[in-house]
Amino acid sequence: MDDFLDYLNNIEFDFKKLIFPTIIILIFVAGFVYLLTIIKHIEKNEKNNNKIVAKEVIDTNEFIYIDVKGSVTTPGVYKLKTNSRVIDAINASGGVTEDANTRFINLSKVLNDGDVVMVYSSKEIEEAKKDNTIVIETPCVCEEVKNDACIKEDNKNQNNVEKININTADINTLKTLEGIGDAKANAIIEYRTNNGGFKSIEEIVNVSGISEALFSKIKENITI
Repeated sequence: MDDFLDYLNNIEFDFKKLIFPTIIILIFVAGFVYLLTIIKHIEKNEKNNNKIVAKEVIDTNEFIYIDVKGSVTTPGVYKLKTNSRVIDAINASGGVTEDANTRFINLSKVLNDGDVVMVYSSKEIEEAKKDNTIVIETPCVCEEVKNDACIKEDNKNQNNVEKININTADINTLKTLEGIGDAKANAIIEYRTNNGGFKSIEEIVNVSGISEALFSKIKENITI
C-alpha cells in the first residue's frame, strides 16, 4: 500500500513539472497558427486587389474617348469601343448636319484614344479653296485644327521633290507649298524682307498665318 502511494506521489510530481513546458508549447502553437492565419488573410487580400486592378485595366482598354467637332449634331467627347472608326464617332454625336462635307475625311479610319474628329462644312471648304489653302489632293481644311480623321497623303515621293528656298522663292513658287496661298506667300516675303531672311526653316512659324501644324506639313519641302 505504501509503495502504491509513493508511486502516485511521484506521478503528481512529474505532472506538475510538465505543466509549464506544456503551456509554453501550446502558446507557441497558438501563436504560430494565428500568424499563419494573418499571412493567408493578407495574401488573399492582395490577390483580390490584383484582380480588381487587372479588371480596371481591361475595362479601360476596352474603350477610347474621342473629341468630335465641327458640323455634327452634338459636338463633344464620346466614349467608344476600341477599334471604333470615324463614322462611329460621327454617329455617336448624332450624325452630320445639313451643311457638313465629309469629302476630306476618312470615314473608315480606325481611331485611337484621344483622337479628334473634325467634320468640315461646305462653307469652310469653299473659303479654304478661295484662299488657296486647299487643293483637291489636300485633305485638311483648317491646318490650325488637329484632325485625326483627315485622309493621309502619300508622302513616299516627297524626298524626290526639289526643296523650295524660302529666302529666295517668289510668290508663285511659295504657293506650290501645301497650305500656302496668296496671303501666306506674301507674309513670308514680307517677313524675310523685314528680318534679313530666315536663319532656319523653323523660323517660318513666326510668319503670320503659319502655324506649327502647317510647318509640319511643309518642313520636308523647304530649305534656306
